[in-house]
Amino acid sequence: MSDIIPTSIEKHDHILILDFGSQVTQLIARRVRESGVYCEIWPFNQATDERIQAYNPKGIILSGGPCSVTDKDAPSAPDSVFTMGVPVFGICYGQQTMVKQLGGEVEGGHSGEFGRAFVETVDDSDILEGSWKKGASEQVWMSHGDRVTKLPEGFKIIGKSEGAPFAMIEDTARHFYAVQFHPEVVHTLDGRELLRNFTHNVCGCAGDWTMASFKEEEIARIRAKVGDKKVICGLSGGVDSSVTAVLLHEAIGDQLTCIYVDTGMMRAGESEQVVTLFREHYNIPLIHEDASDLFLGQLEGVTDPETKRKTIGRLFIEVFDDCAKRVGDAAFLAQGTLYPDVIESVSFTGGPSVTIKSHHNVGGLPEKMNLKLVEPLRELFKDEVRDLGRALGMPEDFIGRHPFPGPGLAIRMPGEITREKLEILRKADTVYLDEIRNAGLYDDIWQAFAVLLPVRTVGVMGDARTYDYVCALRAVTSTDGMTADYYPFDHSFLGRVSTRIINEVKGINRVTYDITSKPPGTIEWE
Repeated sequence: MSDIIPTSIEKHDHILILDFGSQVTQLIARRVRESGVYCEIWPFNQATDERIQAYNPKGIILSGGPCSVTDKDAPSAPDSVFTMGVPVFGICYGQQTMVKQLGGEVEGGHSGEFGRAFVETVDDSDILEGSWKKGASEQVWMSHGDRVTKLPEGFKIIGKSEGAPFAMIEDTARHFYAVQFHPEVVHTLDGRELLRNFTHNVCGCAGDWTMASFKEEEIARIRAKVGDKKVICGLSGGVDSSVTAVLLHEAIGDQLTCIYVDTGMMRAGESEQVVTLFREHYNIPLIHEDASDLFLGQLEGVTDPETKRKTIGRLFIEVFDDCAKRVGDAAFLAQGTLYPDVIESVSFTGGPSVTIKSHHNVGGLPEKMNLKLVEPLRELFKDEVRDLGRALGMPEDFIGRHPFPGPGLAIRMPGEITREKLEILRKADTVYLDEIRNAGLYDDIWQAFAVLLPVRTVGVMGDARTYDYVCALRAVTSTDGMTADYYPFDHSFLGRVSTRIINEVKGINRVTYDITSKPPGTIEWE
């Protein structure tokens, strides 16, 4: 989270989002940015009056949250939010704390609304311009138990629902607006238009923050920060580190050296593709370290998922450190940290978060190597990184690739990792993705991959009995990877993939499809 406005967006209008712990706060930011307006998310309890004034937002949005404003010590917005003279938009809990802090009343004990609901608009409003008409009934997404029962002085009702008599309210004199529903989720029809009306019509934002402008401004920022010093970049082959590398190379040329550590656990042909793209197409100085023997040797006999991850992370740091020494006198380390990583590193309650699994990342390298960080993507979401890659002219088939985990195929192979099993998994994964592309479904899916299970089953192929591995297929839809649902392939597609894998991949005689959502499952299997 920034302490000051990043140099690259100083010249653009920006919105501040105060987070009260909603699971969909990031969607607010995504909707705002989609309309060309830069915004940041801050935990409500880290938004001091001084910080807000220094950030100088054109408007402030108060998110939803799991708490009740009727509780003792309930979260609230800093008082300066309502006195600094900028427009404010409250969403769900944000509406309730706005009402309570300004002298209205909120009560629990009424029947709540959860899921789809309908709001009747009873008056025109600046935030409804060009979308919802007076007297219309519009579908929204609700998630509340408490509700507003009395408005503060100066407010009027502009919409109501069965469970929320003040579902939409406004104080036009002070430019305060609030809704009980969530306009940021897709289930609220035209919800993004309400947010756009707030940022553009009410706040007066120009909507000129684009990836093209970000690219040029970030290049200037990198040059000013790095000067004539050398930078090393940990290149995983994924979209984030690849876009980071190309952006840096455009900014500082041969002052950049990329290090690609080949763990032996990449997908089929991936190492060759990465080396060709960066060494031959972009002519970026690249150290390609084939450390597959080291990694696979150290992982022999290891079956515990967390031990796998920690072993891979430790070895990665050791190998990367050794490669970095060959570069000599590098002053900066570049990495592809994204905005969700920044947001999720700070809990809105200030407490620790539960570790579901450790992540393999070069984030532990700077302290060990005494290098300064360059993180040019730390203000961007994943879809914005892809847009930046397009602005940089990167190949669409590269920047459009599905996410791939740092530990590689190691976490798509429960149980012990062996060269034989890796080869079986690579072939199955290649067939699966080939069929997805042939069906024209690749871009509709957030992530798809095969998993090789540590289970063998009896089968019959021809007149012979087989005893081979089980392959599980996984495909999910998602917007940010934080939540996900399985992709609803038709049975003919699954049957076709299963037939090809069993016929073409020696060592697999049974295929299953994973229909678990996240939560309760995770996207990856380990």
